[in-house]
Amino acid sequence: MSHYFVNDPNLRSEENTYLVNMFNQDFKFISDKGVFSGTKLDYGTRLLLSSLKLTGHEKSILDVGTGIGVIGIILKKVYPNILVSAVDVNLRAINLAKKNAALNTVDVSIFESNLYEKVQGKFDVVISNPPIRAGKEVLYKLYQESLNYLNKDGYLIIVIRKQHGAKSTITYLQTLFKSVEVVTKDKGFFIIKSKI
Repeated sequence: MSHYFVNDPNLRSEENTYLVNMFNQDFKFISDKGVFSGTKLDYGTRLLLSSLKLTGHEKSILDVGTGIGVIGIILKKVYPNILVSAVDVNLRAINLAKKNAALNTVDVSIFESNLYEKVQGKFDVVISNPPIRAGKEVLYKLYQESLNYLNKDGYLIIVIRKQHGAKSTITYLQTLFKSVEVVTKDKGFFIIKSKI
């Protein structure tokens, strides 16, 4: 099986398109095999987006593990004045994210990066629906290294399921951040906001 957090150039392409309505706006996304998310907007991402309440001081957002670009693209459309960057290690996902940004007429900086490897600068928000199947080491690196890319008063906001270790994730985040808050809990999904 090919996972969405690795590159598999041998994986056959089977592109499909799906529609999303969020924040009273319609979006169209092209997806494919071997990328996240494949055939529809997953519930965790929808909950993460609807739980993100921007207060006005946020000027820049980094979407880590963007997949086909859903989070970054929707946020840029809803908050056009915010600078949005999106990264993923999967080249097929990156190419689709660029297509989807054009399809939804938004300007998002999208580039290939293994977590923060090629990221420059700092952001007010780091957002992620993290790649659970990549393993705890990758996830904890995503959380820990976000500290190097957050501005003063910035925060990390993620979605994680209870059965995928939400409680242990909260405990770990509390060792890194000044404040860790569960913003939303629904259907076993936790939205966790961690401020530096």
